Amino acid sequence: MAAFPFSATSKPSKSATHSTFISSFIAGSNHIGRHSRLFLISTSGSVSGRARRKLCVKNVAATDQKQEPKDVATREGTLGAFPPDSASISSIIKYHAEFTPCFSMESFGLPKAFYATAESVRDMLIINWNTTYEYCEKLNVKQAYYLSMEYLQGRALLNAIGNLELSGSYAEALEKLGHNLEDVARQEPDAALGNGGLGRLASCFLDSLATQNYPAWGYGLRYKYGLFKQHITKDGQEEVAENWLEMGNPWEIPRNDVTYPVKFYGEVISGPDGKKQWVGGDNVTAVAYDVPIPGYKTKTTINLRLWSTKVAPAEFDLHAFNTGDHAKAYAAIKNAEKICYILYPGDETMEGKSLRLKQQYTLCSASLQDIITRFERRSGDPVNWEKFPEKVAVQMNDTHPTLCIPELIRILVDVKGLSWKEAWNVTRRTVAYTNHTVLPEALEKWSLNLIQELLPRHVEIIKMIDEELIHTIVAEYGTEDLDLLLQKVKEMRILDNIELPDSVLEMLPKSEESSVVDHIESVSDNETKGTDEGDQSQVLDTEKKNEVTFEPDPELPKMVRMANLCIAGGHAVNGVAEIHSEIVKNEVFNDFYKLWPEKFQNKTNGVTPRRWIRFCNPDLSRLITKCIGTEEWVKNTEMLVNLQKFADNEDFQSEWREVKMRNKIKVASFLKEKTGYLVNPNAMFDVQVKRIHEYKRQLMNIMGIIYRYKKMKEMSPKEREARFVPRVCIFGGKAFATYVQAKRIVKFITDVGAIVNRDQEIGDLLKVVFVPDYNVSVAEVLIPGSELSQHISTAGMEASGTSNMKFAMNGCIQIGTLDGANVEIREEVGEENFFLFGARAEEISGLRKQRSEGKVQAL
Repeated sequence: MAAFPFSATSKPSKSATHSTFISSFIAGSNHIGRHSRLFLISTSGSVSGRARRKLCVKNVAATDQKQEPKDVATREGTLGAFPPDSASISSIIKYHAEFTPCFSMESFGLPKAFYATAESVRDMLIINWNTTYEYCEKLNVKQAYYLSMEYLQGRALLNAIGNLELSGSYAEALEKLGHNLEDVARQEPDAALGNGGLGRLASCFLDSLATQNYPAWGYGLRYKYGLFKQHITKDGQEEVAENWLEMGNPWEIPRNDVTYPVKFYGEVISGPDGKKQWVGGDNVTAVAYDVPIPGYKTKTTINLRLWSTKVAPAEFDLHAFNTGDHAKAYAAIKNAEKICYILYPGDETMEGKSLRLKQQYTLCSASLQDIITRFERRSGDPVNWEKFPEKVAVQMNDTHPTLCIPELIRILVDVKGLSWKEAWNVTRRTVAYTNHTVLPEALEKWSLNLIQELLPRHVEIIKMIDEELIHTIVAEYGTEDLDLLLQKVKEMRILDNIELPDSVLEMLPKSEESSVVDHIESVSDNETKGTDEGDQSQVLDTEKKNEVTFEPDPELPKMVRMANLCIAGGHAVNGVAEIHSEIVKNEVFNDFYKLWPEKFQNKTNGVTPRRWIRFCNPDLSRLITKCIGTEEWVKNTEMLVNLQKFADNEDFQSEWREVKMRNKIKVASFLKEKTGYLVNPNAMFDVQVKRIHEYKRQLMNIMGIIYRYKKMKEMSPKEREARFVPRVCIFGGKAFATYVQAKRIVKFITDVGAIVNRDQEIGDLLKVVFVPDYNVSVAEVLIPGSELSQHISTAGMEASGTSNMKFAMNGCIQIGTLDGANVEIREEVGEENFFLFGARAEEISGLRKQRSEGKVQAL
């Protein structure tokens, strides 16, 4: 797949923030870079001297491969080589303040200044977006499509003008208009489209795809109320709806002409020609909202397309409304709109489960219809569907978009007229899967009955895929050892606790002593007559060994295992850290790895250094650039190795400390504003910010703080001063609304903070602060000012983590387990610069066994 030659040099950058990962899902079944490893940005060279594979990306454009495309900056209709100056920008902002009004005319306050400024930036992004789109259409290059239920973007203004290299011009323009750029930027609410590392990773990928000139789009849902806004009260965490769209979103572009039908319920019938038709049921309309994603120092601007849901106005029951039955009148409208109300609605009720499944299917169906429409337009007539995987790569971010697999088959077979064999082949070559968890309880399963009710056609397709998979398993293991076969089928098949297909039963041998389907009947009286009790027992034992059954357990639910469907239906499966990928291969999906070893890859997560150093820590960025002598490190972090020669330079150390102190002062001011607590910037800032979960062990951290506090109280003031370094312990993160234990942990932390922070005897030696409503913008303040960060999840349970990378990039020492990307960070920074904590992944099972047996030693 070709990268766009949009940079100033007309060549793709050699740096690769996520190029190893990107290449893997663009390269289709070639599986390039299958074992390559990433830390931040790295595909060639090495900080620590370890060898890495260098990738080569093939151009699959439909045009002549020898053709040299022109730099986009020279093409008509782009911003070109003449970026606007501050006077021009000031005029554009004033224009939008007057003619694109979201506010009254009376004043030009900060909120109005932000929206007018954002609109002016969006104008420039649209110019580049249009040119990028046209260029992609003309070359008909292979395009990557990233499907994710989450995109944790953060604020867009400073990132966009930074990528456009217009920060200085915008600062000057706003100063002329009476405002400060940073004050204006703070008016922007964080986009409430994500929650944790899954969504932040997705947003970092989009930034890197654009920066490296890859033709790619992201797809997601436009959540009206997000996950929730977190308030901290005396009772702990309280959730209220996000209001990020209350004043409108200046970055999004409604595409009212881009709509697709999404069906639920109904039934499947066979037409006169024998083809299946999904008829009846409820239909909603998915409407596209586009958000331009600019690359850094390039004109390439890619797209994040978000779907919102609605129904036609005719669905409003005017008669019911006029007769006073208002709820009935707008029931259809509300049922459609609520699909995109919130991220991860509570699923403890059947209604909640149904809504989540509707969300996932809406994302998959609308996105695939859009992808196929674009492919058909570029292909012309007649469409060669065999070339679909050569032009389209669909990457599923975790199992939420799993329904892409049966949905793509449904469209190809039922709508486009392909045979099952053709559709199955196309799908397997198109789709790839990123696994984000090794926790068995977190591997997504759906009730077969629920899917049957909502998506009856897809159940038929899933059963056919399951049948294909079982045939593959039988071919691999044979039928001689039925016990082994039974074990493999039970562990690997997609449908859990479901009877075997007839085609599979016909392949299995039957014996006189046992049936493959039915349990062995008790030995008859005639057969046992004349045998003593011992002989009869031996007969029963023999027959018990021969007994094989594939009958479902009526006491257990029938389920669809989405991860198994992803592995069977795609061409690649990747973990997101080296240790995580090894666990995926050797433990979680070991049977699949033995069956298809070529599918399994590692692609360690990464984060964009643009947002997470260049823009959120400008003082550190200037120091790095001053020492290295170039700003190219922002796109090629391998160049940061050049800082090593300054490690013992006293002037560099002094400047580094000054940068850190300025950032800590900002953190202290922020904490005072958000929590009311006054902290000493000279204390060590010890930070743990991440989703609240038992395995992430915030509880253990706060228990350690209590222990430290208790020891302090037992000492005299002079002893405390001698023994303890002043420390500010900062927590942040959201507990899922229905996760009771996690919410208890939040309350516990805040209660401890209330006691410790009022203790005048302890004073500045120890403070405990919980920052409410942790999000990207909060992280951009906390991370540059942090000195110690905690990444202490139980080893083997954290897939990767990305906050650990952000802290490391900003010069923060880490304490962590050998879990996720901690392993690779420790290798890169050196063991002496990483505080190792806790048991290793391979030791955990043994420790748990000891605990269950009561053998744990007290400390």
